[in-house]
Amino acid sequence: MLTLGELSPRMGTPVEKDSVVAASDRNPVFAPWLDLRAYKIQDPVERLRFLRQEMQALESEGVSPRGPRRSTGHWRWAVGAGVALIATLAAVRPAHVAAIAPQPAPLARTPLVSAPRTLSTLAVPEKVWRVESSGTLETYSNGLRVDLTFAEANKARNPYPVFPLEGGATPVRYQSAPAGIVYHTTESNLADFEETENRRLQWLGRNLLEVVHDEHAYHYVIDRFGRVFRVVEESDIANHAGHSVWADSSGIYVNLNDSFLAVAFEAQTGEANSVTAAQIEAARMLTEMLRSKYSIPAGNCVTHAQVSVSGVNNHIGVHFDWASQFPFAEVGLPDNYARPLPSLTAFGFEYDSAFVQATGGPWKGLGLAEAQVEREAAERGMSVARYRAILQHRYSDVLGVVTGAESEEGGS
Repeated sequence: MLTLGELSPRMGTPVEKDSVVAASDRNPVFAPWLDLRAYKIQDPVERLRFLRQEMQALESEGVSPRGPRRSTGHWRWAVGAGVALIATLAAVRPAHVAAIAPQPAPLARTPLVSAPRTLSTLAVPEKVWRVESSGTLETYSNGLRVDLTFAEANKARNPYPVFPLEGGATPVRYQSAPAGIVYHTTESNLADFEETENRRLQWLGRNLLEVVHDEHAYHYVIDRFGRVFRVVEESDIANHAGHSVWADSSGIYVNLNDSFLAVAFEAQTGEANSVTAAQIEAARMLTEMLRSKYSIPAGNCVTHAQVSVSGVNNHIGVHFDWASQFPFAEVGLPDNYARPLPSLTAFGFEYDSAFVQATGGPWKGLGLAEAQVEREAAERGMSVARYRAILQHRYSDVLGVVTGAESEEGGS
C-alpha cells in the first residue's frame, strides 16, 4: 500500500527489468521533493526513469542517507523521500521519551491479546499435504494449486527474536519457523474483471508478477483469476512488512519480514469489487495450507494495516492496505480487526484521523487497546501520556535489539 510519502507510480505499465531499482542496492536519500515531482510525470515508465536518475544523482553528490536500510514492503523506488514526507506530515514524537529512565517491573497486566472466538475454536486446520509437485506446479490435498513459474530464493530466514509480552527488551526465545501471515494488496493497475478485458487482465497480472519477483516483495501473490503464485520461497525472507509489530500469547514480534509470511492480493485498497470471489477462495486454501504446515494460530493471520507502524513518530498505519473489509470469515479466520493491537498495548503507539478514515471507522481492536492502556496507566497512578512514553521507550530498546541482530546478519 502506498503511504502518504510514496507517490511513486502504480504498477501496470510494462517496464524493462533493469528499470526497477532494487532497494537492496541503495540507501534511502533525504529528498522530500522527489516524489512530488515524480507524481507530475504521467507516463509510469518515464516516472521510474526519472526517479532512478534523480536518486543516483543525489547519491553521487553525497546526500546523507536517512538511516539504516530498511524494507517498507511496497514499491520502494523512492522510500527515502516517502519517509521524509511522512515525518513532516505526521505528529512529532514526544521529546521526553528518550529521557525516561528505566522503570521498575510493571504490575500484572491485562492479557495482551484477548481475541473473541468467533469461528468455533479456530484450531490449526486438519493436515494439508502436498500431493504432487513438478517443476512448475504444486498440488495440495485441499485443492490448492501453486504456480512455481516465478518462485525464487532470497535471503534465508535466520532465527529471529521473540520478545516478552511485558517488560524489558531481552528476547524470550529465537525461532526460525514462520509465526504468522500478513495479507497485502499490490496497489497495481487493474482492469475491469470482465471477459472482454481478459487479455489485459492477464497482461497486467504477469507484469505485476515480474515486478514482485524482482523486488522479492511477497511470498505469494493471488491474481484476479484466483491463481496462486509463489514468488519467494517460504524458507526465505520477503521484503513486505518493514517496521511492524504483532503479538500472540507467547510473545511479541517486531519487524515482521523475518517472522511472518506475505500473501498479496492483486487488488487496490478502497476500490469496490477489486477482489474477486476466486481470489478469496484461493486465499482460504492457501491460508489453510500454511496454517497446517507451520501451526500458525488464527490470530496471527493479520493485515498489513494492522501491523504497520512508523519508525519516525510512533504512529500505526503507515500502510493502509486492508485497513478495512478484509474477508476474515470467508478465509476461515476470526475477525482480527477486533483484536487489541499489540503496537498500542505493548509499545504505546498512537493513531491519527487519517488512519481512522482509512479504516472506515475505528476497529473494535483500537478501542479495546486504548481502554487497556488507560486502565494500566490508572493502575500505576500515572497519566496516559506518561505511561505511553514509558511503553514507547521500551519499543526503542526492543528495536535496537532487532536492528542490531539484522546488522550482524548483514555483516556475516
